Amino acid sequence: MNAPRTALHGQDTTITGSLYVAFELGDKSWKLSLGDGVRSPNRCTVAAGDTAAVFTAISKAKARCHLTIDAPVRSCYEAGRDGFWLHRCLEAHQITNLVVDSASIEVNRRRRRAKTDRLDSDKLLSMLMRYYGGERRVWAVARIPTPEQEDERRVHRELDRLRQERTAHSNRIRSLLVLHNLRPERIGGRAWAHWWTQHTTQLLPALRAEIEREFERLLLAARQIRALEVQQQREGAAVRNPRLRGSRALRVSAPAVPGS
Repeated sequence: MNAPRTALHGQDTTITGSLYVAFELGDKSWKLSLGDGVRSPNRCTVAAGDTAAVFTAISKAKARCHLTIDAPVRSCYEAGRDGFWLHRCLEAHQITNLVVDSASIEVNRRRRRAKTDRLDSDKLLSMLMRYYGGERRVWAVARIPTPEQEDERRVHRELDRLRQERTAHSNRIRSLLVLHNLRPERIGGRAWAHWWTQHTTQLLPALRAEIEREFERLLLAARQIRALEVQQQREGAAVRNPRLRGSRALRVSAPAVPGS
C-alpha cells in the first residue's frame, strides 16, 4: 500500500485536487515527495537551497497529476537548522506550508527515534495528507516568528552559547592543571594572576603554553559576554522608557554617514 493511499484510508477524499509536497531537508541535498492523494508519490532530489529546482519539481508534479497550473499546493518540513527562511519563500509563492515540531511527530514505540533522526519524505507526505484529511493531532505545527522576532532572540541565544563556552574553557584549564595536582580556587581575576605567577614554573613549556592559549579564549568569551549583557541592559531600559525607545528607533533608522 503506497503512502498516499495509506494517508487517505478512512479519510475525506476532498483532499484530492491539491498537490502535497514533503521535504526531507539535508545539509547537501533535499529529498521531495510529491503527490495528489490518488497516484503514487513522485520523488526527486535537489541540491540543498535550490528553490528554483523545487518549483520546477512542483510544476512537473502538477502536470503528472493532471492538476491545473493554479492548483493549491500544500507542503511541510520538520523544524531544524534551516529555520524558517524556506517557509517564507514557499508562502511567498502561494504555497501553504507547515513547519512541524519534530518532537511531536508520532513514532513507532518499538523503534525509539533519536532527536536528530529525520523522517523520510514519504512518511511526512503521508502525515501531511492525514493532517489535511482531518487528523489534526498527527503532529504539532510550529508557530512562525516574524524576521524581527527572530532577530530579537539572537542576543539571548548568543549569550547562552558564550556562557557555555566560558565554562568549557575554565573546565579545560582546571583539567590540565589537575594533571600536576594544581587546584586553583578560581580561574581568572586578580587572584588567578597572582596564583599563575607563583605556579607557572611547575609546568613544562608545552603545557604552560596550552593553558595560556586556553585562558586567552576564556578572556575573549568573558569580554563578549560583558558586552552583550550591557547591550541587553540598554535595550531593556529602552523598552521600559518611551523616550529611550524613541531615540533608539531614530538611531536605527538614521542613514549611515559616509566614512564613519
